[in-house]
Amino acid sequence: MDLKERISIMKGDITKVAADAIVNAANSSLMGGGGVDGAIHRAGGKRILEECMEIVGLQGKCETGDAVITSAGMLPAKYVIHTVGPVWNGGNNSEIEKLGDCYTNSLSLAVKHGIESIAFPNISTGVYRFPKEKAAEIAFNTVKNFLENDTSITNVFFVCYDEENEELYRALYQKL
Repeated sequence: MDLKERISIMKGDITKVAADAIVNAANSSLMGGGGVDGAIHRAGGKRILEECMEIVGLQGKCETGDAVITSAGMLPAKYVIHTVGPVWNGGNNSEIEKLGDCYTNSLSLAVKHGIESIAFPNISTGVYRFPKEKAAEIAFNTVKNFLENDTSITNVFFVCYDEENEELYRALYQKL
């Protein structure tokens, strides 16, 4: 299957996407917060929070770049993969590598759980201030490289909350 058939760009609300898994741009406590994280916890209900609390109880906080998985509660997806994106501090604190790790670790977790379709938000581009163009390039290229070496994931959706991100991802998609 061609990469153009496996990658989609859409503008909208990730909590409405009926993929096997949606990715949550979580904070390290996994307890919900603002932005995508808060929206997913609100729409998914208390089951997601309860499972996040179990994970934190077992392993402590989720480190930047790492990913964990829970059920999706009341969301149309089956799972939520929670990943902690880096806060942008000028690019000199491994932010680029850690953002790439968010995508790689989320995709690896998806493969491990038999997930064939996955939806990503624009990780770290909100309150974590990662430059949107750089974040889009990292996300797109990391996913593209992963899919070139793995055929089990058949659909990756980049769900953009705003027009600026959507335009950046569409421009990258056109280069495939």
